[in-house]
Amino acid sequence: MEIKIESEHLNGLIVLKPQVFEDERGFFLESYRTDQFKELGLPTNFVQDNHSRSIKGVLRGLHFQWEPPMGKLMRVTYGSAFLVAVDIRKDSPTLGQWYGEVVSSENKKQIYAPAGFARGFYVLSDFAEIQYKCTGLYSNKGESGFLWNDSEIGIKWPVSDLTLSGKDKNAQSFSDWLAKPESENFKLK
Repeated sequence: MEIKIESEHLNGLIVLKPQVFEDERGFFLESYRTDQFKELGLPTNFVQDNHSRSIKGVLRGLHFQWEPPMGKLMRVTYGSAFLVAVDIRKDSPTLGQWYGEVVSSENKKQIYAPAGFARGFYVLSDFAEIQYKCTGLYSNKGESGFLWNDSEIGIKWPVSDLTLSGKDKNAQSFSDWLAKPESENFKLK
């Protein structure tokens, strides 16, 4: 079994494609292997697994966490969603740039965005289940987010109907966040 890097973006964002074995019974794949992740230069110390289910039209994000820093390995295990990551590392040459891709239970792709990226997704199917491994434990004191439609970032979301949480409707702008203290900003490692 082999997990391959399909593409790389924004100085650290990785799209992974696992080898899939399919037959009349279904399929089998390895979504994570410490030895292969280590060989690819990816983190191997994931400390939390999350599982989200959302209905069509739900947009979650753009969320990030600075304390403790949190990288995420995201995949869609049911349905399809447009997964997005925005580079928010102040000293990065790709600061404020975004990458998005349709990830689904059919294409079985995974996206790894290290700490220093804001992330979000928009559900395209009737519902979607998204699972992600995290390199840091969740902390509500060290997390924040940006407006999903911030014009300075300019994400081209494939939205039609849209459902947002109150928190996401009232998120800060990218410019407001950039003006915050250094403790809430990331550096390239």
